[in-house]
Amino acid sequence: MNSDHRYVVVGCGGLGSAALYWLARAAGSREGAVLGLEAHHLGHDRGASQDHSRIIRYAQHEDAYAALAPAAYDAWHDVERVSGQQLVVETGGLVIEDVEARRGADTGSRNMDGYRAVAARHGVPLEELDAKGVTHRWPQFRLSGTEQALYQRRSGIVDARRANATHVALARGHGAHVEQDSPVRALHPTRDGVEVVTDDEVYRAEQVIVTADARTNEVLAGVGRELPLTVLQEQVTYYATPNLLAFSPENFPVFMWHGADNFYGFPVYGEVATKLGQHMGGHEVTADSRTFEADPLRRKRQEEFLAEHVPGFGGPELYTKTCLYTIPPDQHFVIDTVPEAPNVHVAVGAGHAFKFASLIGRILAELATAGRSRHPIDTFSLDRPALLDPGFERRFHV
Repeated sequence: MNSDHRYVVVGCGGLGSAALYWLARAAGSREGAVLGLEAHHLGHDRGASQDHSRIIRYAQHEDAYAALAPAAYDAWHDVERVSGQQLVVETGGLVIEDVEARRGADTGSRNMDGYRAVAARHGVPLEELDAKGVTHRWPQFRLSGTEQALYQRRSGIVDARRANATHVALARGHGAHVEQDSPVRALHPTRDGVEVVTDDEVYRAEQVIVTADARTNEVLAGVGRELPLTVLQEQVTYYATPNLLAFSPENFPVFMWHGADNFYGFPVYGEVATKLGQHMGGHEVTADSRTFEADPLRRKRQEEFLAEHVPGFGGPELYTKTCLYTIPPDQHFVIDTVPEAPNVHVAVGAGHAFKFASLIGRILAELATAGRSRHPIDTFSLDRPALLDPGFERRFHV
């Protein structure tokens, strides 16, 4: 038995590093109260939280996320305030839908009507634009005329790599400790808490937070809960565009494109390059079977999209990075206390959580310290049909 800790966080990526910070802040700088266990080295590229940039936005097509968006911005700004680090860069954001290409497709609420309705219910201002309106303001786009768009000025970029490092640094400043290269092999609930088993030590904790993404089920195996998770290998490409001024954050927004395929793109940020990815559709893998090889078909699909719709965005490929999405059948987050082990709390980001990462860390800290959160998280419960009904049909927006 190595040592006792009030709180142990398993996995120190985007969600885990945030939980580490908010827990350490709540614990009041007591040395050793908070321990983070990371299976690899901090900042590694084997999960879902590496890279420079993620889209952050108020514009959502589902109420559960729109309800959390203001608090997500507040959490990021609070971390910026206490760290002096800029983590959020507001560029404005476009949602563009090729109405003709999506005609007849079952898009659920992931369409113009869905965004409009949710924005109206949550008081989010949106500007509606037709194809001419988009190209007049951003001539970088080439549109056919069958597109509609929504613009939200507060959308932008949250810097994933910097945010993770900032959360960890702040947590250490409050007395937290992080053990790297320490994969957790088992959790054993006890009468007073949880034993956390690694290769070298057994830690004893009062409360445990599991933010292990693709290895969630491995970590939860000892507490009697297995989640129906799908792990996909996704990828993004950085392009060394020669058109730096045209695609600077001051002159070009983050965007999401809903058409025959769905894409998302960023202005020049983090690298001297633009960045594009296709939303979803990657190969199913496991944390062990995944590769770091780019899919040439997806690379070609992206190049064709850019040539047709944003020709100046492209350039020589700087590099392509792969990452993992770990997704429940309904594509919603998991944020909850494990009913079979009330000292264990878990979060799964479903491939779209980083914009909420600091807030999710704060919510997890609330669950561990107070037993409940003041934020609306019922949609993300462990006891919902998508996670309990073996016949629940997978509903992914691709």
